[in-house]
Amino acid sequence: MAFMRSPDKVHEFDVSDKVEVYCDHDGKDDERTRGWLKGIVAQVDNKLVAVQFTVNIYLTDGWMVPDRILWFPSNSEHIRPFKRGSKY
Repeated sequence: MAFMRSPDKVHEFDVSDKVEVYCDHDGKDDERTRGWLKGIVAQVDNKLVAVQFTVNIYLTDGWMVPDRILWFPSNSEHIRPFKRGSKY
């Protein structure tokens, strides 16, 4: 009896994965800070990963992102899998 092997993972991240992203965001006391922030992967394609957050996030030039979603290249050094117990 022949069995098929399981498919290789196509993307590093999948929708609903918890990740950490290095970005500008509202920190404690609503002060703007730059650091690692927990988010959830909202969309994935061959080149980009969309991450949604529960706090305000900002672009590098200071503009607030109204939908709280940032897009990153799949191979970006500013996105990593969330590690349980890490603080941000």
